[in-house]
Amino acid sequence: MPRLSINIDHIATIRQARKGSEPDPVAAAVLAELSGAEGIIAHLREDRRHVPDRDLRLLREIVQTKLNMEMAATDEMQRIAREIKPDFSTLVPEKREELTTEGGLDVASRVDLLKSFISRLKEKGITVSLFVDPDERQITASKKAGADWVEIHTGTYANVRDERDREREIVKIAEIAKLAASLGLRVGAGHGLTYVNVKRVAAIPEIEELNIGHSIISRASLVGIGRAVREMKGLL
Repeated sequence: MPRLSINIDHIATIRQARKGSEPDPVAAAVLAELSGAEGIIAHLREDRRHVPDRDLRLLREIVQTKLNMEMAATDEMQRIAREIKPDFSTLVPEKREELTTEGGLDVASRVDLLKSFISRLKEKGITVSLFVDPDERQITASKKAGADWVEIHTGTYANVRDERDREREIVKIAEIAKLAASLGLRVGAGHGLTYVNVKRVAAIPEIEELNIGHSIISRASLVGIGRAVREMKGLL
């Protein structure tokens, strides 16, 4: 059964709607852990559109499981990560105009640059994951760049409506997960996963961890974060 990590960004998004102090994503992280979450994820974006530095620093102090800092591969984010020392750093592509991360990182075209970047994070004892599309080139490049993990982007699988297309995508994810594991990479998956579509991804043996945010936070707005986390864990 894969572990479940919760992305608390959308708690911060709700807070930002009124530019106030609640709901507090740090409090949400505590409740998620108490309800069985095995990791907490926060994306510190360049424009700080939801999670600011304050949240990340407090999360580093209170998270008892594992803190995963999602971040772009920029000098600013590297400096912050080396200072705060999250357990994990997941490198993701980032565009100011996007609502959410739209696809995987193009590792294949930036192997040398990312290799240097990753080594600087590892100097501080940070485990590094790369968020990549289910593509053989990106997996082999992730290994060359020195990543410890890959997080397979499941957005296409999550968004297709035709059953044949969905079957093709889950087969692709399973094959890529197997390839990554054969290269010595540890494997997670995430993006667009919901209470409806998560089971088939969770059943892939090589996938050790699922990273889920929007669906759980949406459910939490109706039933509370504790129940939302427990319901998702029950599906895994």
